[in-house]
Amino acid sequence: MSSPENSAPALRIPPWLRVKLPSSRDYGNTGALLRDLDLNTVCQSARCPNKWECFSRSVATFLVLGRECTRNCAFCNISPGRQLPPDPDEPRRVAEGAARLGLKHVVITSVTRDDLPDGGAEHFALCIRLVKGRMPDCTVEVLIPDFQGDAAALETVLAARPDVLNHNVETVPRLYASVRPQANYAQSLDVLRRTAAYKGEDSRGIPAKSGLMVGLGETDEELRAVIRDLRDAGCTMITVGQYMRPSRLHPPVQRYMPPEDFDALAEYGRSMGVPKMFCAPLVRSSYHAAELVGGNKNVDLIQTADPNSAHAH
Repeated sequence: MSSPENSAPALRIPPWLRVKLPSSRDYGNTGALLRDLDLNTVCQSARCPNKWECFSRSVATFLVLGRECTRNCAFCNISPGRQLPPDPDEPRRVAEGAARLGLKHVVITSVTRDDLPDGGAEHFALCIRLVKGRMPDCTVEVLIPDFQGDAAALETVLAARPDVLNHNVETVPRLYASVRPQANYAQSLDVLRRTAAYKGEDSRGIPAKSGLMVGLGETDEELRAVIRDLRDAGCTMITVGQYMRPSRLHPPVQRYMPPEDFDALAEYGRSMGVPKMFCAPLVRSSYHAAELVGGNKNVDLIQTADPNSAHAH
């Protein structure tokens, strides 16, 4: 990560990225439920700017396999640290939490666990099976790490029949060395390609989804090239959002892309044959994930707030 001393002067946060914090009893209720079940969320661990909105709608993205990561991606607020063995009761609590929140679409992600033989794949599979067993009409989306390219680990997750499998490429390949040094762009594309090609015993496929950020130093043409690569890998859903610096110890934002440029990027993706593009400044992988599964255009789900409101990041 870059240090504050070596960082360029910070850019001013534009009005469209300032989030008005909602006042809702449901916000506190969601937090209390998660504490009661001892569940982690990426909303909290990654300091997502949409946490206030999502918690107020009784929505959360479950973060399993601990709070510490085996990797140290420059953009991420989840820190590396000491890994504990997977909690065998966590999948049951995820299913319980999803049921008590009344979720119709459940998103489950994890820290990266390169220390585990299967990268945590069986834990993901158990979460999927228990959520579907508890809530048969609920759809389940998993946002997985790359499992270090282990095809058997990916097969374990796919065999549990998630309704969507998401794996983010995060940024353009040129920036991997500085932004995502322990990952490999080609390997991530292979995860998505294998997912798109997968057919279970019932011959049904599983949609492949991916996402990336803008503002880390990429060019517009590099963004378009990644969208083409994701299309070629078989992705039918792509999310693009603005990188927002979690702290002064993280890389500074290189640019803030205006909403109309996100709209143009979404239109480009659709013109390239990607049916479901969700591109906007506050978009994150799991933000309004249920709507993306059901929709097919860049619906304006992001409301621009009062420029003088509190900034949630």
